[in-house]
Amino acid sequence: MTTTNRIKITKSSGTWVVRAAGAVIGESTNALELEETGQDTVVYFPRDDVEMAFLESTDHSTTCPFKGEASYFSLVAKSGTMANAAWSYEAPIAGMERIAGHIAFYSDKAAVEQL
Repeated sequence: MTTTNRIKITKSSGTWVVRAAGAVIGESTNALELEETGQDTVVYFPRDDVEMAFLESTDHSTTCPFKGEASYFSLVAKSGTMANAAWSYEAPIAGMERIAGHIAFYSDKAAVEQL
């Protein structure tokens, strides 16, 4: 477990799946749960457990003072493209290294569920 005054990261129990546009985008028994004060808990999937063929890197980025700079991915499916549907911290700030190499998805663009 990684904890700061504002953020707690734990290895999730069980199996998590992410679905979008009728397809399973990822499934993992190694997901991380990130709890941040004032925010909903976010599930981060290891890249190795995500079908990266569905994701296309975008030019969009944001900066969080507690995690660092996030890069974004659009979800590309037969039904269309969902812009900036997922994000990743490629080089998170000190203390947040556990989420490096992981991807999270916006709940209005993909369904993230525990099996």
